[in-house]
Amino acid sequence: GALRIFDPDFPERVVVAAGAPWFMTVFGRDSLITSWMALLVDPDLALGVLQTLARFQGKDVDPRSDEQPGRILHEMRFGDAPSLSLGGGSIYYGTADATPLFVMLMGELRRWGLAREVVDELLPNVERALEWIEGFGDADGDGYVEYHRMTDRGLANQGWKDSGDGIRYADGRVAAAPIALCEVQAYVYGAYLARAHFAREAGNEATFERFRAKATKLKEDFNRDFWLEDRGWFAIGLDADKRPIDSLTSNIGHCLWAGIIDEDKARIVADKLLSPEMFSGWGVRTLATNMGGYNPMSYHCGSVWPHDTAIVAAGLARYGFVDHSLKLVTALLEVALELGGRLPELFCGLDRAEFSSPVAYPTSCSPQAWAAASPLLCLRIMLRFDPWIPYGKTWLAPALPEGIKRLKVEGIPLAGSRVSVEVEGSDVEISGLPPDIELITEPREPSTHV
Repeated sequence: GALRIFDPDFPERVVVAAGAPWFMTVFGRDSLITSWMALLVDPDLALGVLQTLARFQGKDVDPRSDEQPGRILHEMRFGDAPSLSLGGGSIYYGTADATPLFVMLMGELRRWGLAREVVDELLPNVERALEWIEGFGDADGDGYVEYHRMTDRGLANQGWKDSGDGIRYADGRVAAAPIALCEVQAYVYGAYLARAHFAREAGNEATFERFRAKATKLKEDFNRDFWLEDRGWFAIGLDADKRPIDSLTSNIGHCLWAGIIDEDKARIVADKLLSPEMFSGWGVRTLATNMGGYNPMSYHCGSVWPHDTAIVAAGLARYGFVDHSLKLVTALLEVALELGGRLPELFCGLDRAEFSSPVAYPTSCSPQAWAAASPLLCLRIMLRFDPWIPYGKTWLAPALPEGIKRLKVEGIPLAGSRVSVEVEGSDVEISGLPPDIELITEPREPSTHV
């Protein structure tokens, strides 16, 4: 609530600032992920974010701001607010992931049966976003979206780990752009699937098959080119020479979340994410302790970010690793208890065995949008709640951590209704589900999204 901001030209549209005190403005990636996490309680936030980002979607090629046609912005300020330090204007577009995340969130709204008319109105923006993904985003035509800034005033790294040293090889060397990040390809995979199902709902089988085939090929290529067989994890990215950037990072958990990882590799990845090198006891480190450049008190090279851990937990749950997932959910809830109920932007990656409380990162935002929304994603993980309203189905297969015996969530927005779920032991009660929706009480197979 403290982070809500409003477009002065459309005051009914609520959007969310990234965090206080340092980032009290709109960030594309942060707003999209926060909105996704908050769908369980408030779809209006997703609508406001999507409408606002669509309004300012890139139209021209402008090296000063990294603007390109179809691209979703990285950071902006409304009206007469002070200009950004990046690029020197009021809007800066230098991010590789906001554009596919925009399409993914649109698809998720459709899957929940929410705001159909608004989603329909924004479908042309989806088309332009996909044109950016296939064109400017994949400038060398290899099927992967890379980033490379057009101005030296912009961000050198344009994924969520956007600090200058945030992308490293296992030996500690800092990678240089152009870089194809693993999680960006995962989001593109999700965007292609969303577009495919938009087409199927419209009765356009040719477009459905085209984007499903693109998603299938991307998944095949990704599991070939990013997988490090000798290490047992996926590279964080491919460098300018298409060589794997081979460090072990939390980014691979985002790939589980989006479903791009082959199931025969998922168990290995799951175990790596919960290994002592990655799991601090409070959350998943951004970089493993045995990697060059690891620093538990850095911004992106060994710290723990609650939103990142929550996304990893969601990815683990998607592939059926319930114990792994609930271990992370429990850790995040315990961090919140230790810190007075509020999750910060990040905290240090120091081990719980050595420090009985999470060690604060000195300049962490609090409140911070996606950290504040992370417990809502944890709720969805525990419920294993997965609607697919256009296909007349909703999956619900709750699994609670040991410390939670009873869970009741009321007022979940779904297809014009408000659904309530109550879980106590093995007993599950659901009310308010639209009568034409089939309730499936088994966990969803990760591959069923295709």
